[in-house]
Amino acid sequence: MRVGVVGAGTMGAGIAQTFAMAGHDVTMVDVGAAQLERGMKSIDASLAKLDEKRKLGAPAREIASRIRTATDVSVLKDAELVVEAAFEDPKVKGQLFADLDRVTAKDVILASNTSSIPIDGLASRTGRPDRVAGMHFMNPVPIMQLVEVVRGPRTSDETLRTIVDLARALGKTPVVSADRPGFIANRVLMPMINEAFLALDEKVGSAEDIDTVMTLGMNHPIGPLRLADLIGLDVCVAVMEVLERGLGDKKYAPAPNLRDLVSAGRLGRKSGRGVYDYATATVPEKAPEKATA
Repeated sequence: MRVGVVGAGTMGAGIAQTFAMAGHDVTMVDVGAAQLERGMKSIDASLAKLDEKRKLGAPAREIASRIRTATDVSVLKDAELVVEAAFEDPKVKGQLFADLDRVTAKDVILASNTSSIPIDGLASRTGRPDRVAGMHFMNPVPIMQLVEVVRGPRTSDETLRTIVDLARALGKTPVVSADRPGFIANRVLMPMINEAFLALDEKVGSAEDIDTVMTLGMNHPIGPLRLADLIGLDVCVAVMEVLERGLGDKKYAPAPNLRDLVSAGRLGRKSGRGVYDYATATVPEKAPEKATA
């Protein structure tokens, strides 16, 4: 299958790698050469690690050769499936779906890796709402088993079956969610993460204490604050805003110190600092009082 992946960030690169590992030819598209170069470096590093552990079914170089890159979605005119993995912004994703609808064949399924944005809103930007669905992978994509398949109100039975079967063929376990804000995963996960930030702000405990309670007391593999740093604090804010707006409840408003960290450019692992400082391993107990550049 010829697969298009739009977005070369952490998720997009992981999705491209996963399809290539399953033997598909992939075109990964992003707006600039620098983003694509970073994405390919990430894929090469991930493949090298999996190769060391003997978890690849083909040589790493052969898998990587199945991925080509481009800076314009028009190259996807021959794609048989497109997965959009752009930043969690409804306007950005909506415009991408309109562009993809224009350049791809009308029977091609357009799937979104969105973690919270309503699928029907994206489908409305196309002339094929029955061929639009959510295909929400988990991070890191090549390792995590779950794929949240989101059925919009106009997604056809055939499209749903195709995405579910494809997820299984990739070695994943698909779970079908209704098209509601946050779907299943983030409807449950993000309020927990947000509550951890509120507890941190109220000095209920330090970041380490909060994370330790959830790992040792609740048997979570990683604490909510470290997980937020891994996901990206800007992504956490974006998802909480979708929940607040979509569900019409202020209880889903992003925690003030979560917003402050994002405003200060402390986005988590990808920026080197978030709740935790990955350069010095220090743990700030609260976000800065004011945002700084």
